[in-house]
Amino acid sequence: MKVKISNLSLGEHVFDFEEKIEDIDLGEPFFGKVKTNIRLNKLHDQIITHVSSEINASFECDRCTIRFERLIHSDYEMIYLMNEEPEDTEDINITYINRDTDKLDFDNDVREFAILAIPMKKLCKEDCKGLCPKCGADLNFEQCKCEKDEIDPRWEKLFTKKF
Repeated sequence: MKVKISNLSLGEHVFDFEEKIEDIDLGEPFFGKVKTNIRLNKLHDQIITHVSSEINASFECDRCTIRFERLIHSDYEMIYLMNEEPEDTEDINITYINRDTDKLDFDNDVREFAILAIPMKKLCKEDCKGLCPKCGADLNFEQCKCEKDEIDPRWEKLFTKKF
């Protein structure tokens, strides 16, 4: 996903890309193609970009272990500053480029932000009930027949409290 910026006029430009995940060095859990939309606003000494990507991914549910697919959305903004002395900044959304720069390559950023968009808790559905810790029954589809343990009276209020 390269955008030639040397001949772009000042103002806003929109670019759409659709590439195989292998082309940007992505693998599991991603599959298929990555669709990316880049809105680029070229100003005199800077370029402001808003990049939005969609990628299909396959996960195993953290509660019930079923395989499921989800469309991952990734959005980020990047500011490219031209002909300025790089400052020590912790802002990951600022990149310094030379005024002679011919192209901007978005592959690395799209890959990194896609990986960051993977959810910490992967659930097949928001209200997934998971598996019974004793018998392994999938509580989304059946009630387990395990005996219920008697709750220690000291902890009883925690289990009966309504949230």
